[in-house]
Amino acid sequence: MDGSVGKLPSLNGLKAFEVAARHHSFRLAAEELGVTQGAVAQQVRGLEAELGVKLFERMPRSLVLTGEGRGYFADIRRAFEIIAQATGDLRPQPVRLTISTTPTFASKWLIPRLPDFTARHPDLDLHILATERMSSFQADGVDLAVRYGRPPFGPGLAVELLFEQEIIAVCSPVLLRDRESPRTSEELAAYVLLHDAHNSWPEFIDRHLGGAAQAPYKGISFNQTSHAIEAAIAGQGIVLANRDFVARDLAEGRLMQIIEGSLSGLSDFYLVWPRYRKSAALETVIAWVGEEARRK
Repeated sequence: MDGSVGKLPSLNGLKAFEVAARHHSFRLAAEELGVTQGAVAQQVRGLEAELGVKLFERMPRSLVLTGEGRGYFADIRRAFEIIAQATGDLRPQPVRLTISTTPTFASKWLIPRLPDFTARHPDLDLHILATERMSSFQADGVDLAVRYGRPPFGPGLAVELLFEQEIIAVCSPVLLRDRESPRTSEELAAYVLLHDAHNSWPEFIDRHLGGAAQAPYKGISFNQTSHAIEAAIAGQGIVLANRDFVARDLAEGRLMQIIEGSLSGLSDFYLVWPRYRKSAALETVIAWVGEEARRK
């Protein structure tokens, strides 16, 4: 035997048959293939004539596979799946890279910028691991981490400063409708304060509003800074937030800075990755994140 493939029936006819058999309908097959119903029926009739076998029973409202048609359909469908898989294997697969971040960094900084990244690097597949716990480069398969803290973060780790923490007081413009911005701690007591786990309000009030008022402040607490920011956008109160996390909301008018002045955080945001782990994909992501962080 010379190993050559015997004469094949019309591939268009085979595809029309496979799709029509899946849908039990020439009409639905035509919609999937983007041709007319008559063209599908004609291709299937041509295939039946070429094979000398009836593949369908034409019923008033559907198609029913004959016994020969059922067996042929199973083999033809498997053949198309093999062709599709072989074709997919020829194409380069995206390189997957896992980034560990805090939930707030992910939702307020990274995710809004991802369309730019995917447009520029369609061959890279990012997996965002957003968690408050410190992920492990080994156990969690993390390639790159955004850490909030102060270096050193551990032996064998490379570190790059992303941005320093600058905490400002922001709220929705709706909140100041027919009201003045608070200038003293007593005036601030008329507003709802939105708290996150860091609770920087006492220090902020002491530094920028002349000491803490004796009157109790109304407040709502959140365990995620991103939720406190979303509450502020919804007009529910004033939040202290990292300027970089609310930069787009400020630029697009969803938030405004209500009190002049800021606080420097005890920690800043850093990119961290294992020194031994080197790849073109990792270097590309590090460069892109750094470039975005420098763009104010």
